[in-house]
Amino acid sequence: MAPMEEDPVLISAIEHYAYCPRQCALIHLEQTFEENVFTLQGSRLHDRADEPLTTWEAGKRIERAMPIWSETLGLVGRADTVEFADDGSIRPVEYKRGTRAPKRHDDLQLCAQALCRGR
Repeated sequence: MAPMEEDPVLISAIEHYAYCPRQCALIHLEQTFEENVFTLQGSRLHDRADEPLTTWEAGKRIERAMPIWSETLGLVGRADTVEFADDGSIRPVEYKRGTRAPKRHDDLQLCAQALCRGR
């Protein structure tokens, strides 16, 4: 597999761009991000997913904070959690603040993670 010739795209940037292109540019190009009560709550709730850890539960291995990438697609990132089931299936899990509602930008982030490989 040939190495990435251009700067890779951060998987988180895909979600940010789908949600709001301006937000994506501020965060990833301008390196400008202002915390608010919602982002602070989300960061606090997300702390557990940011600690690299391997655990086993009922027929699956769970990897937290797993580095992932695709040289072919030019993607890099870190999955909150990846579940490896005994039946061979692999499922990325992304943690978000609030209740789950159909959101295209969240789905794009998970799809990008699913297209990548880890460690």
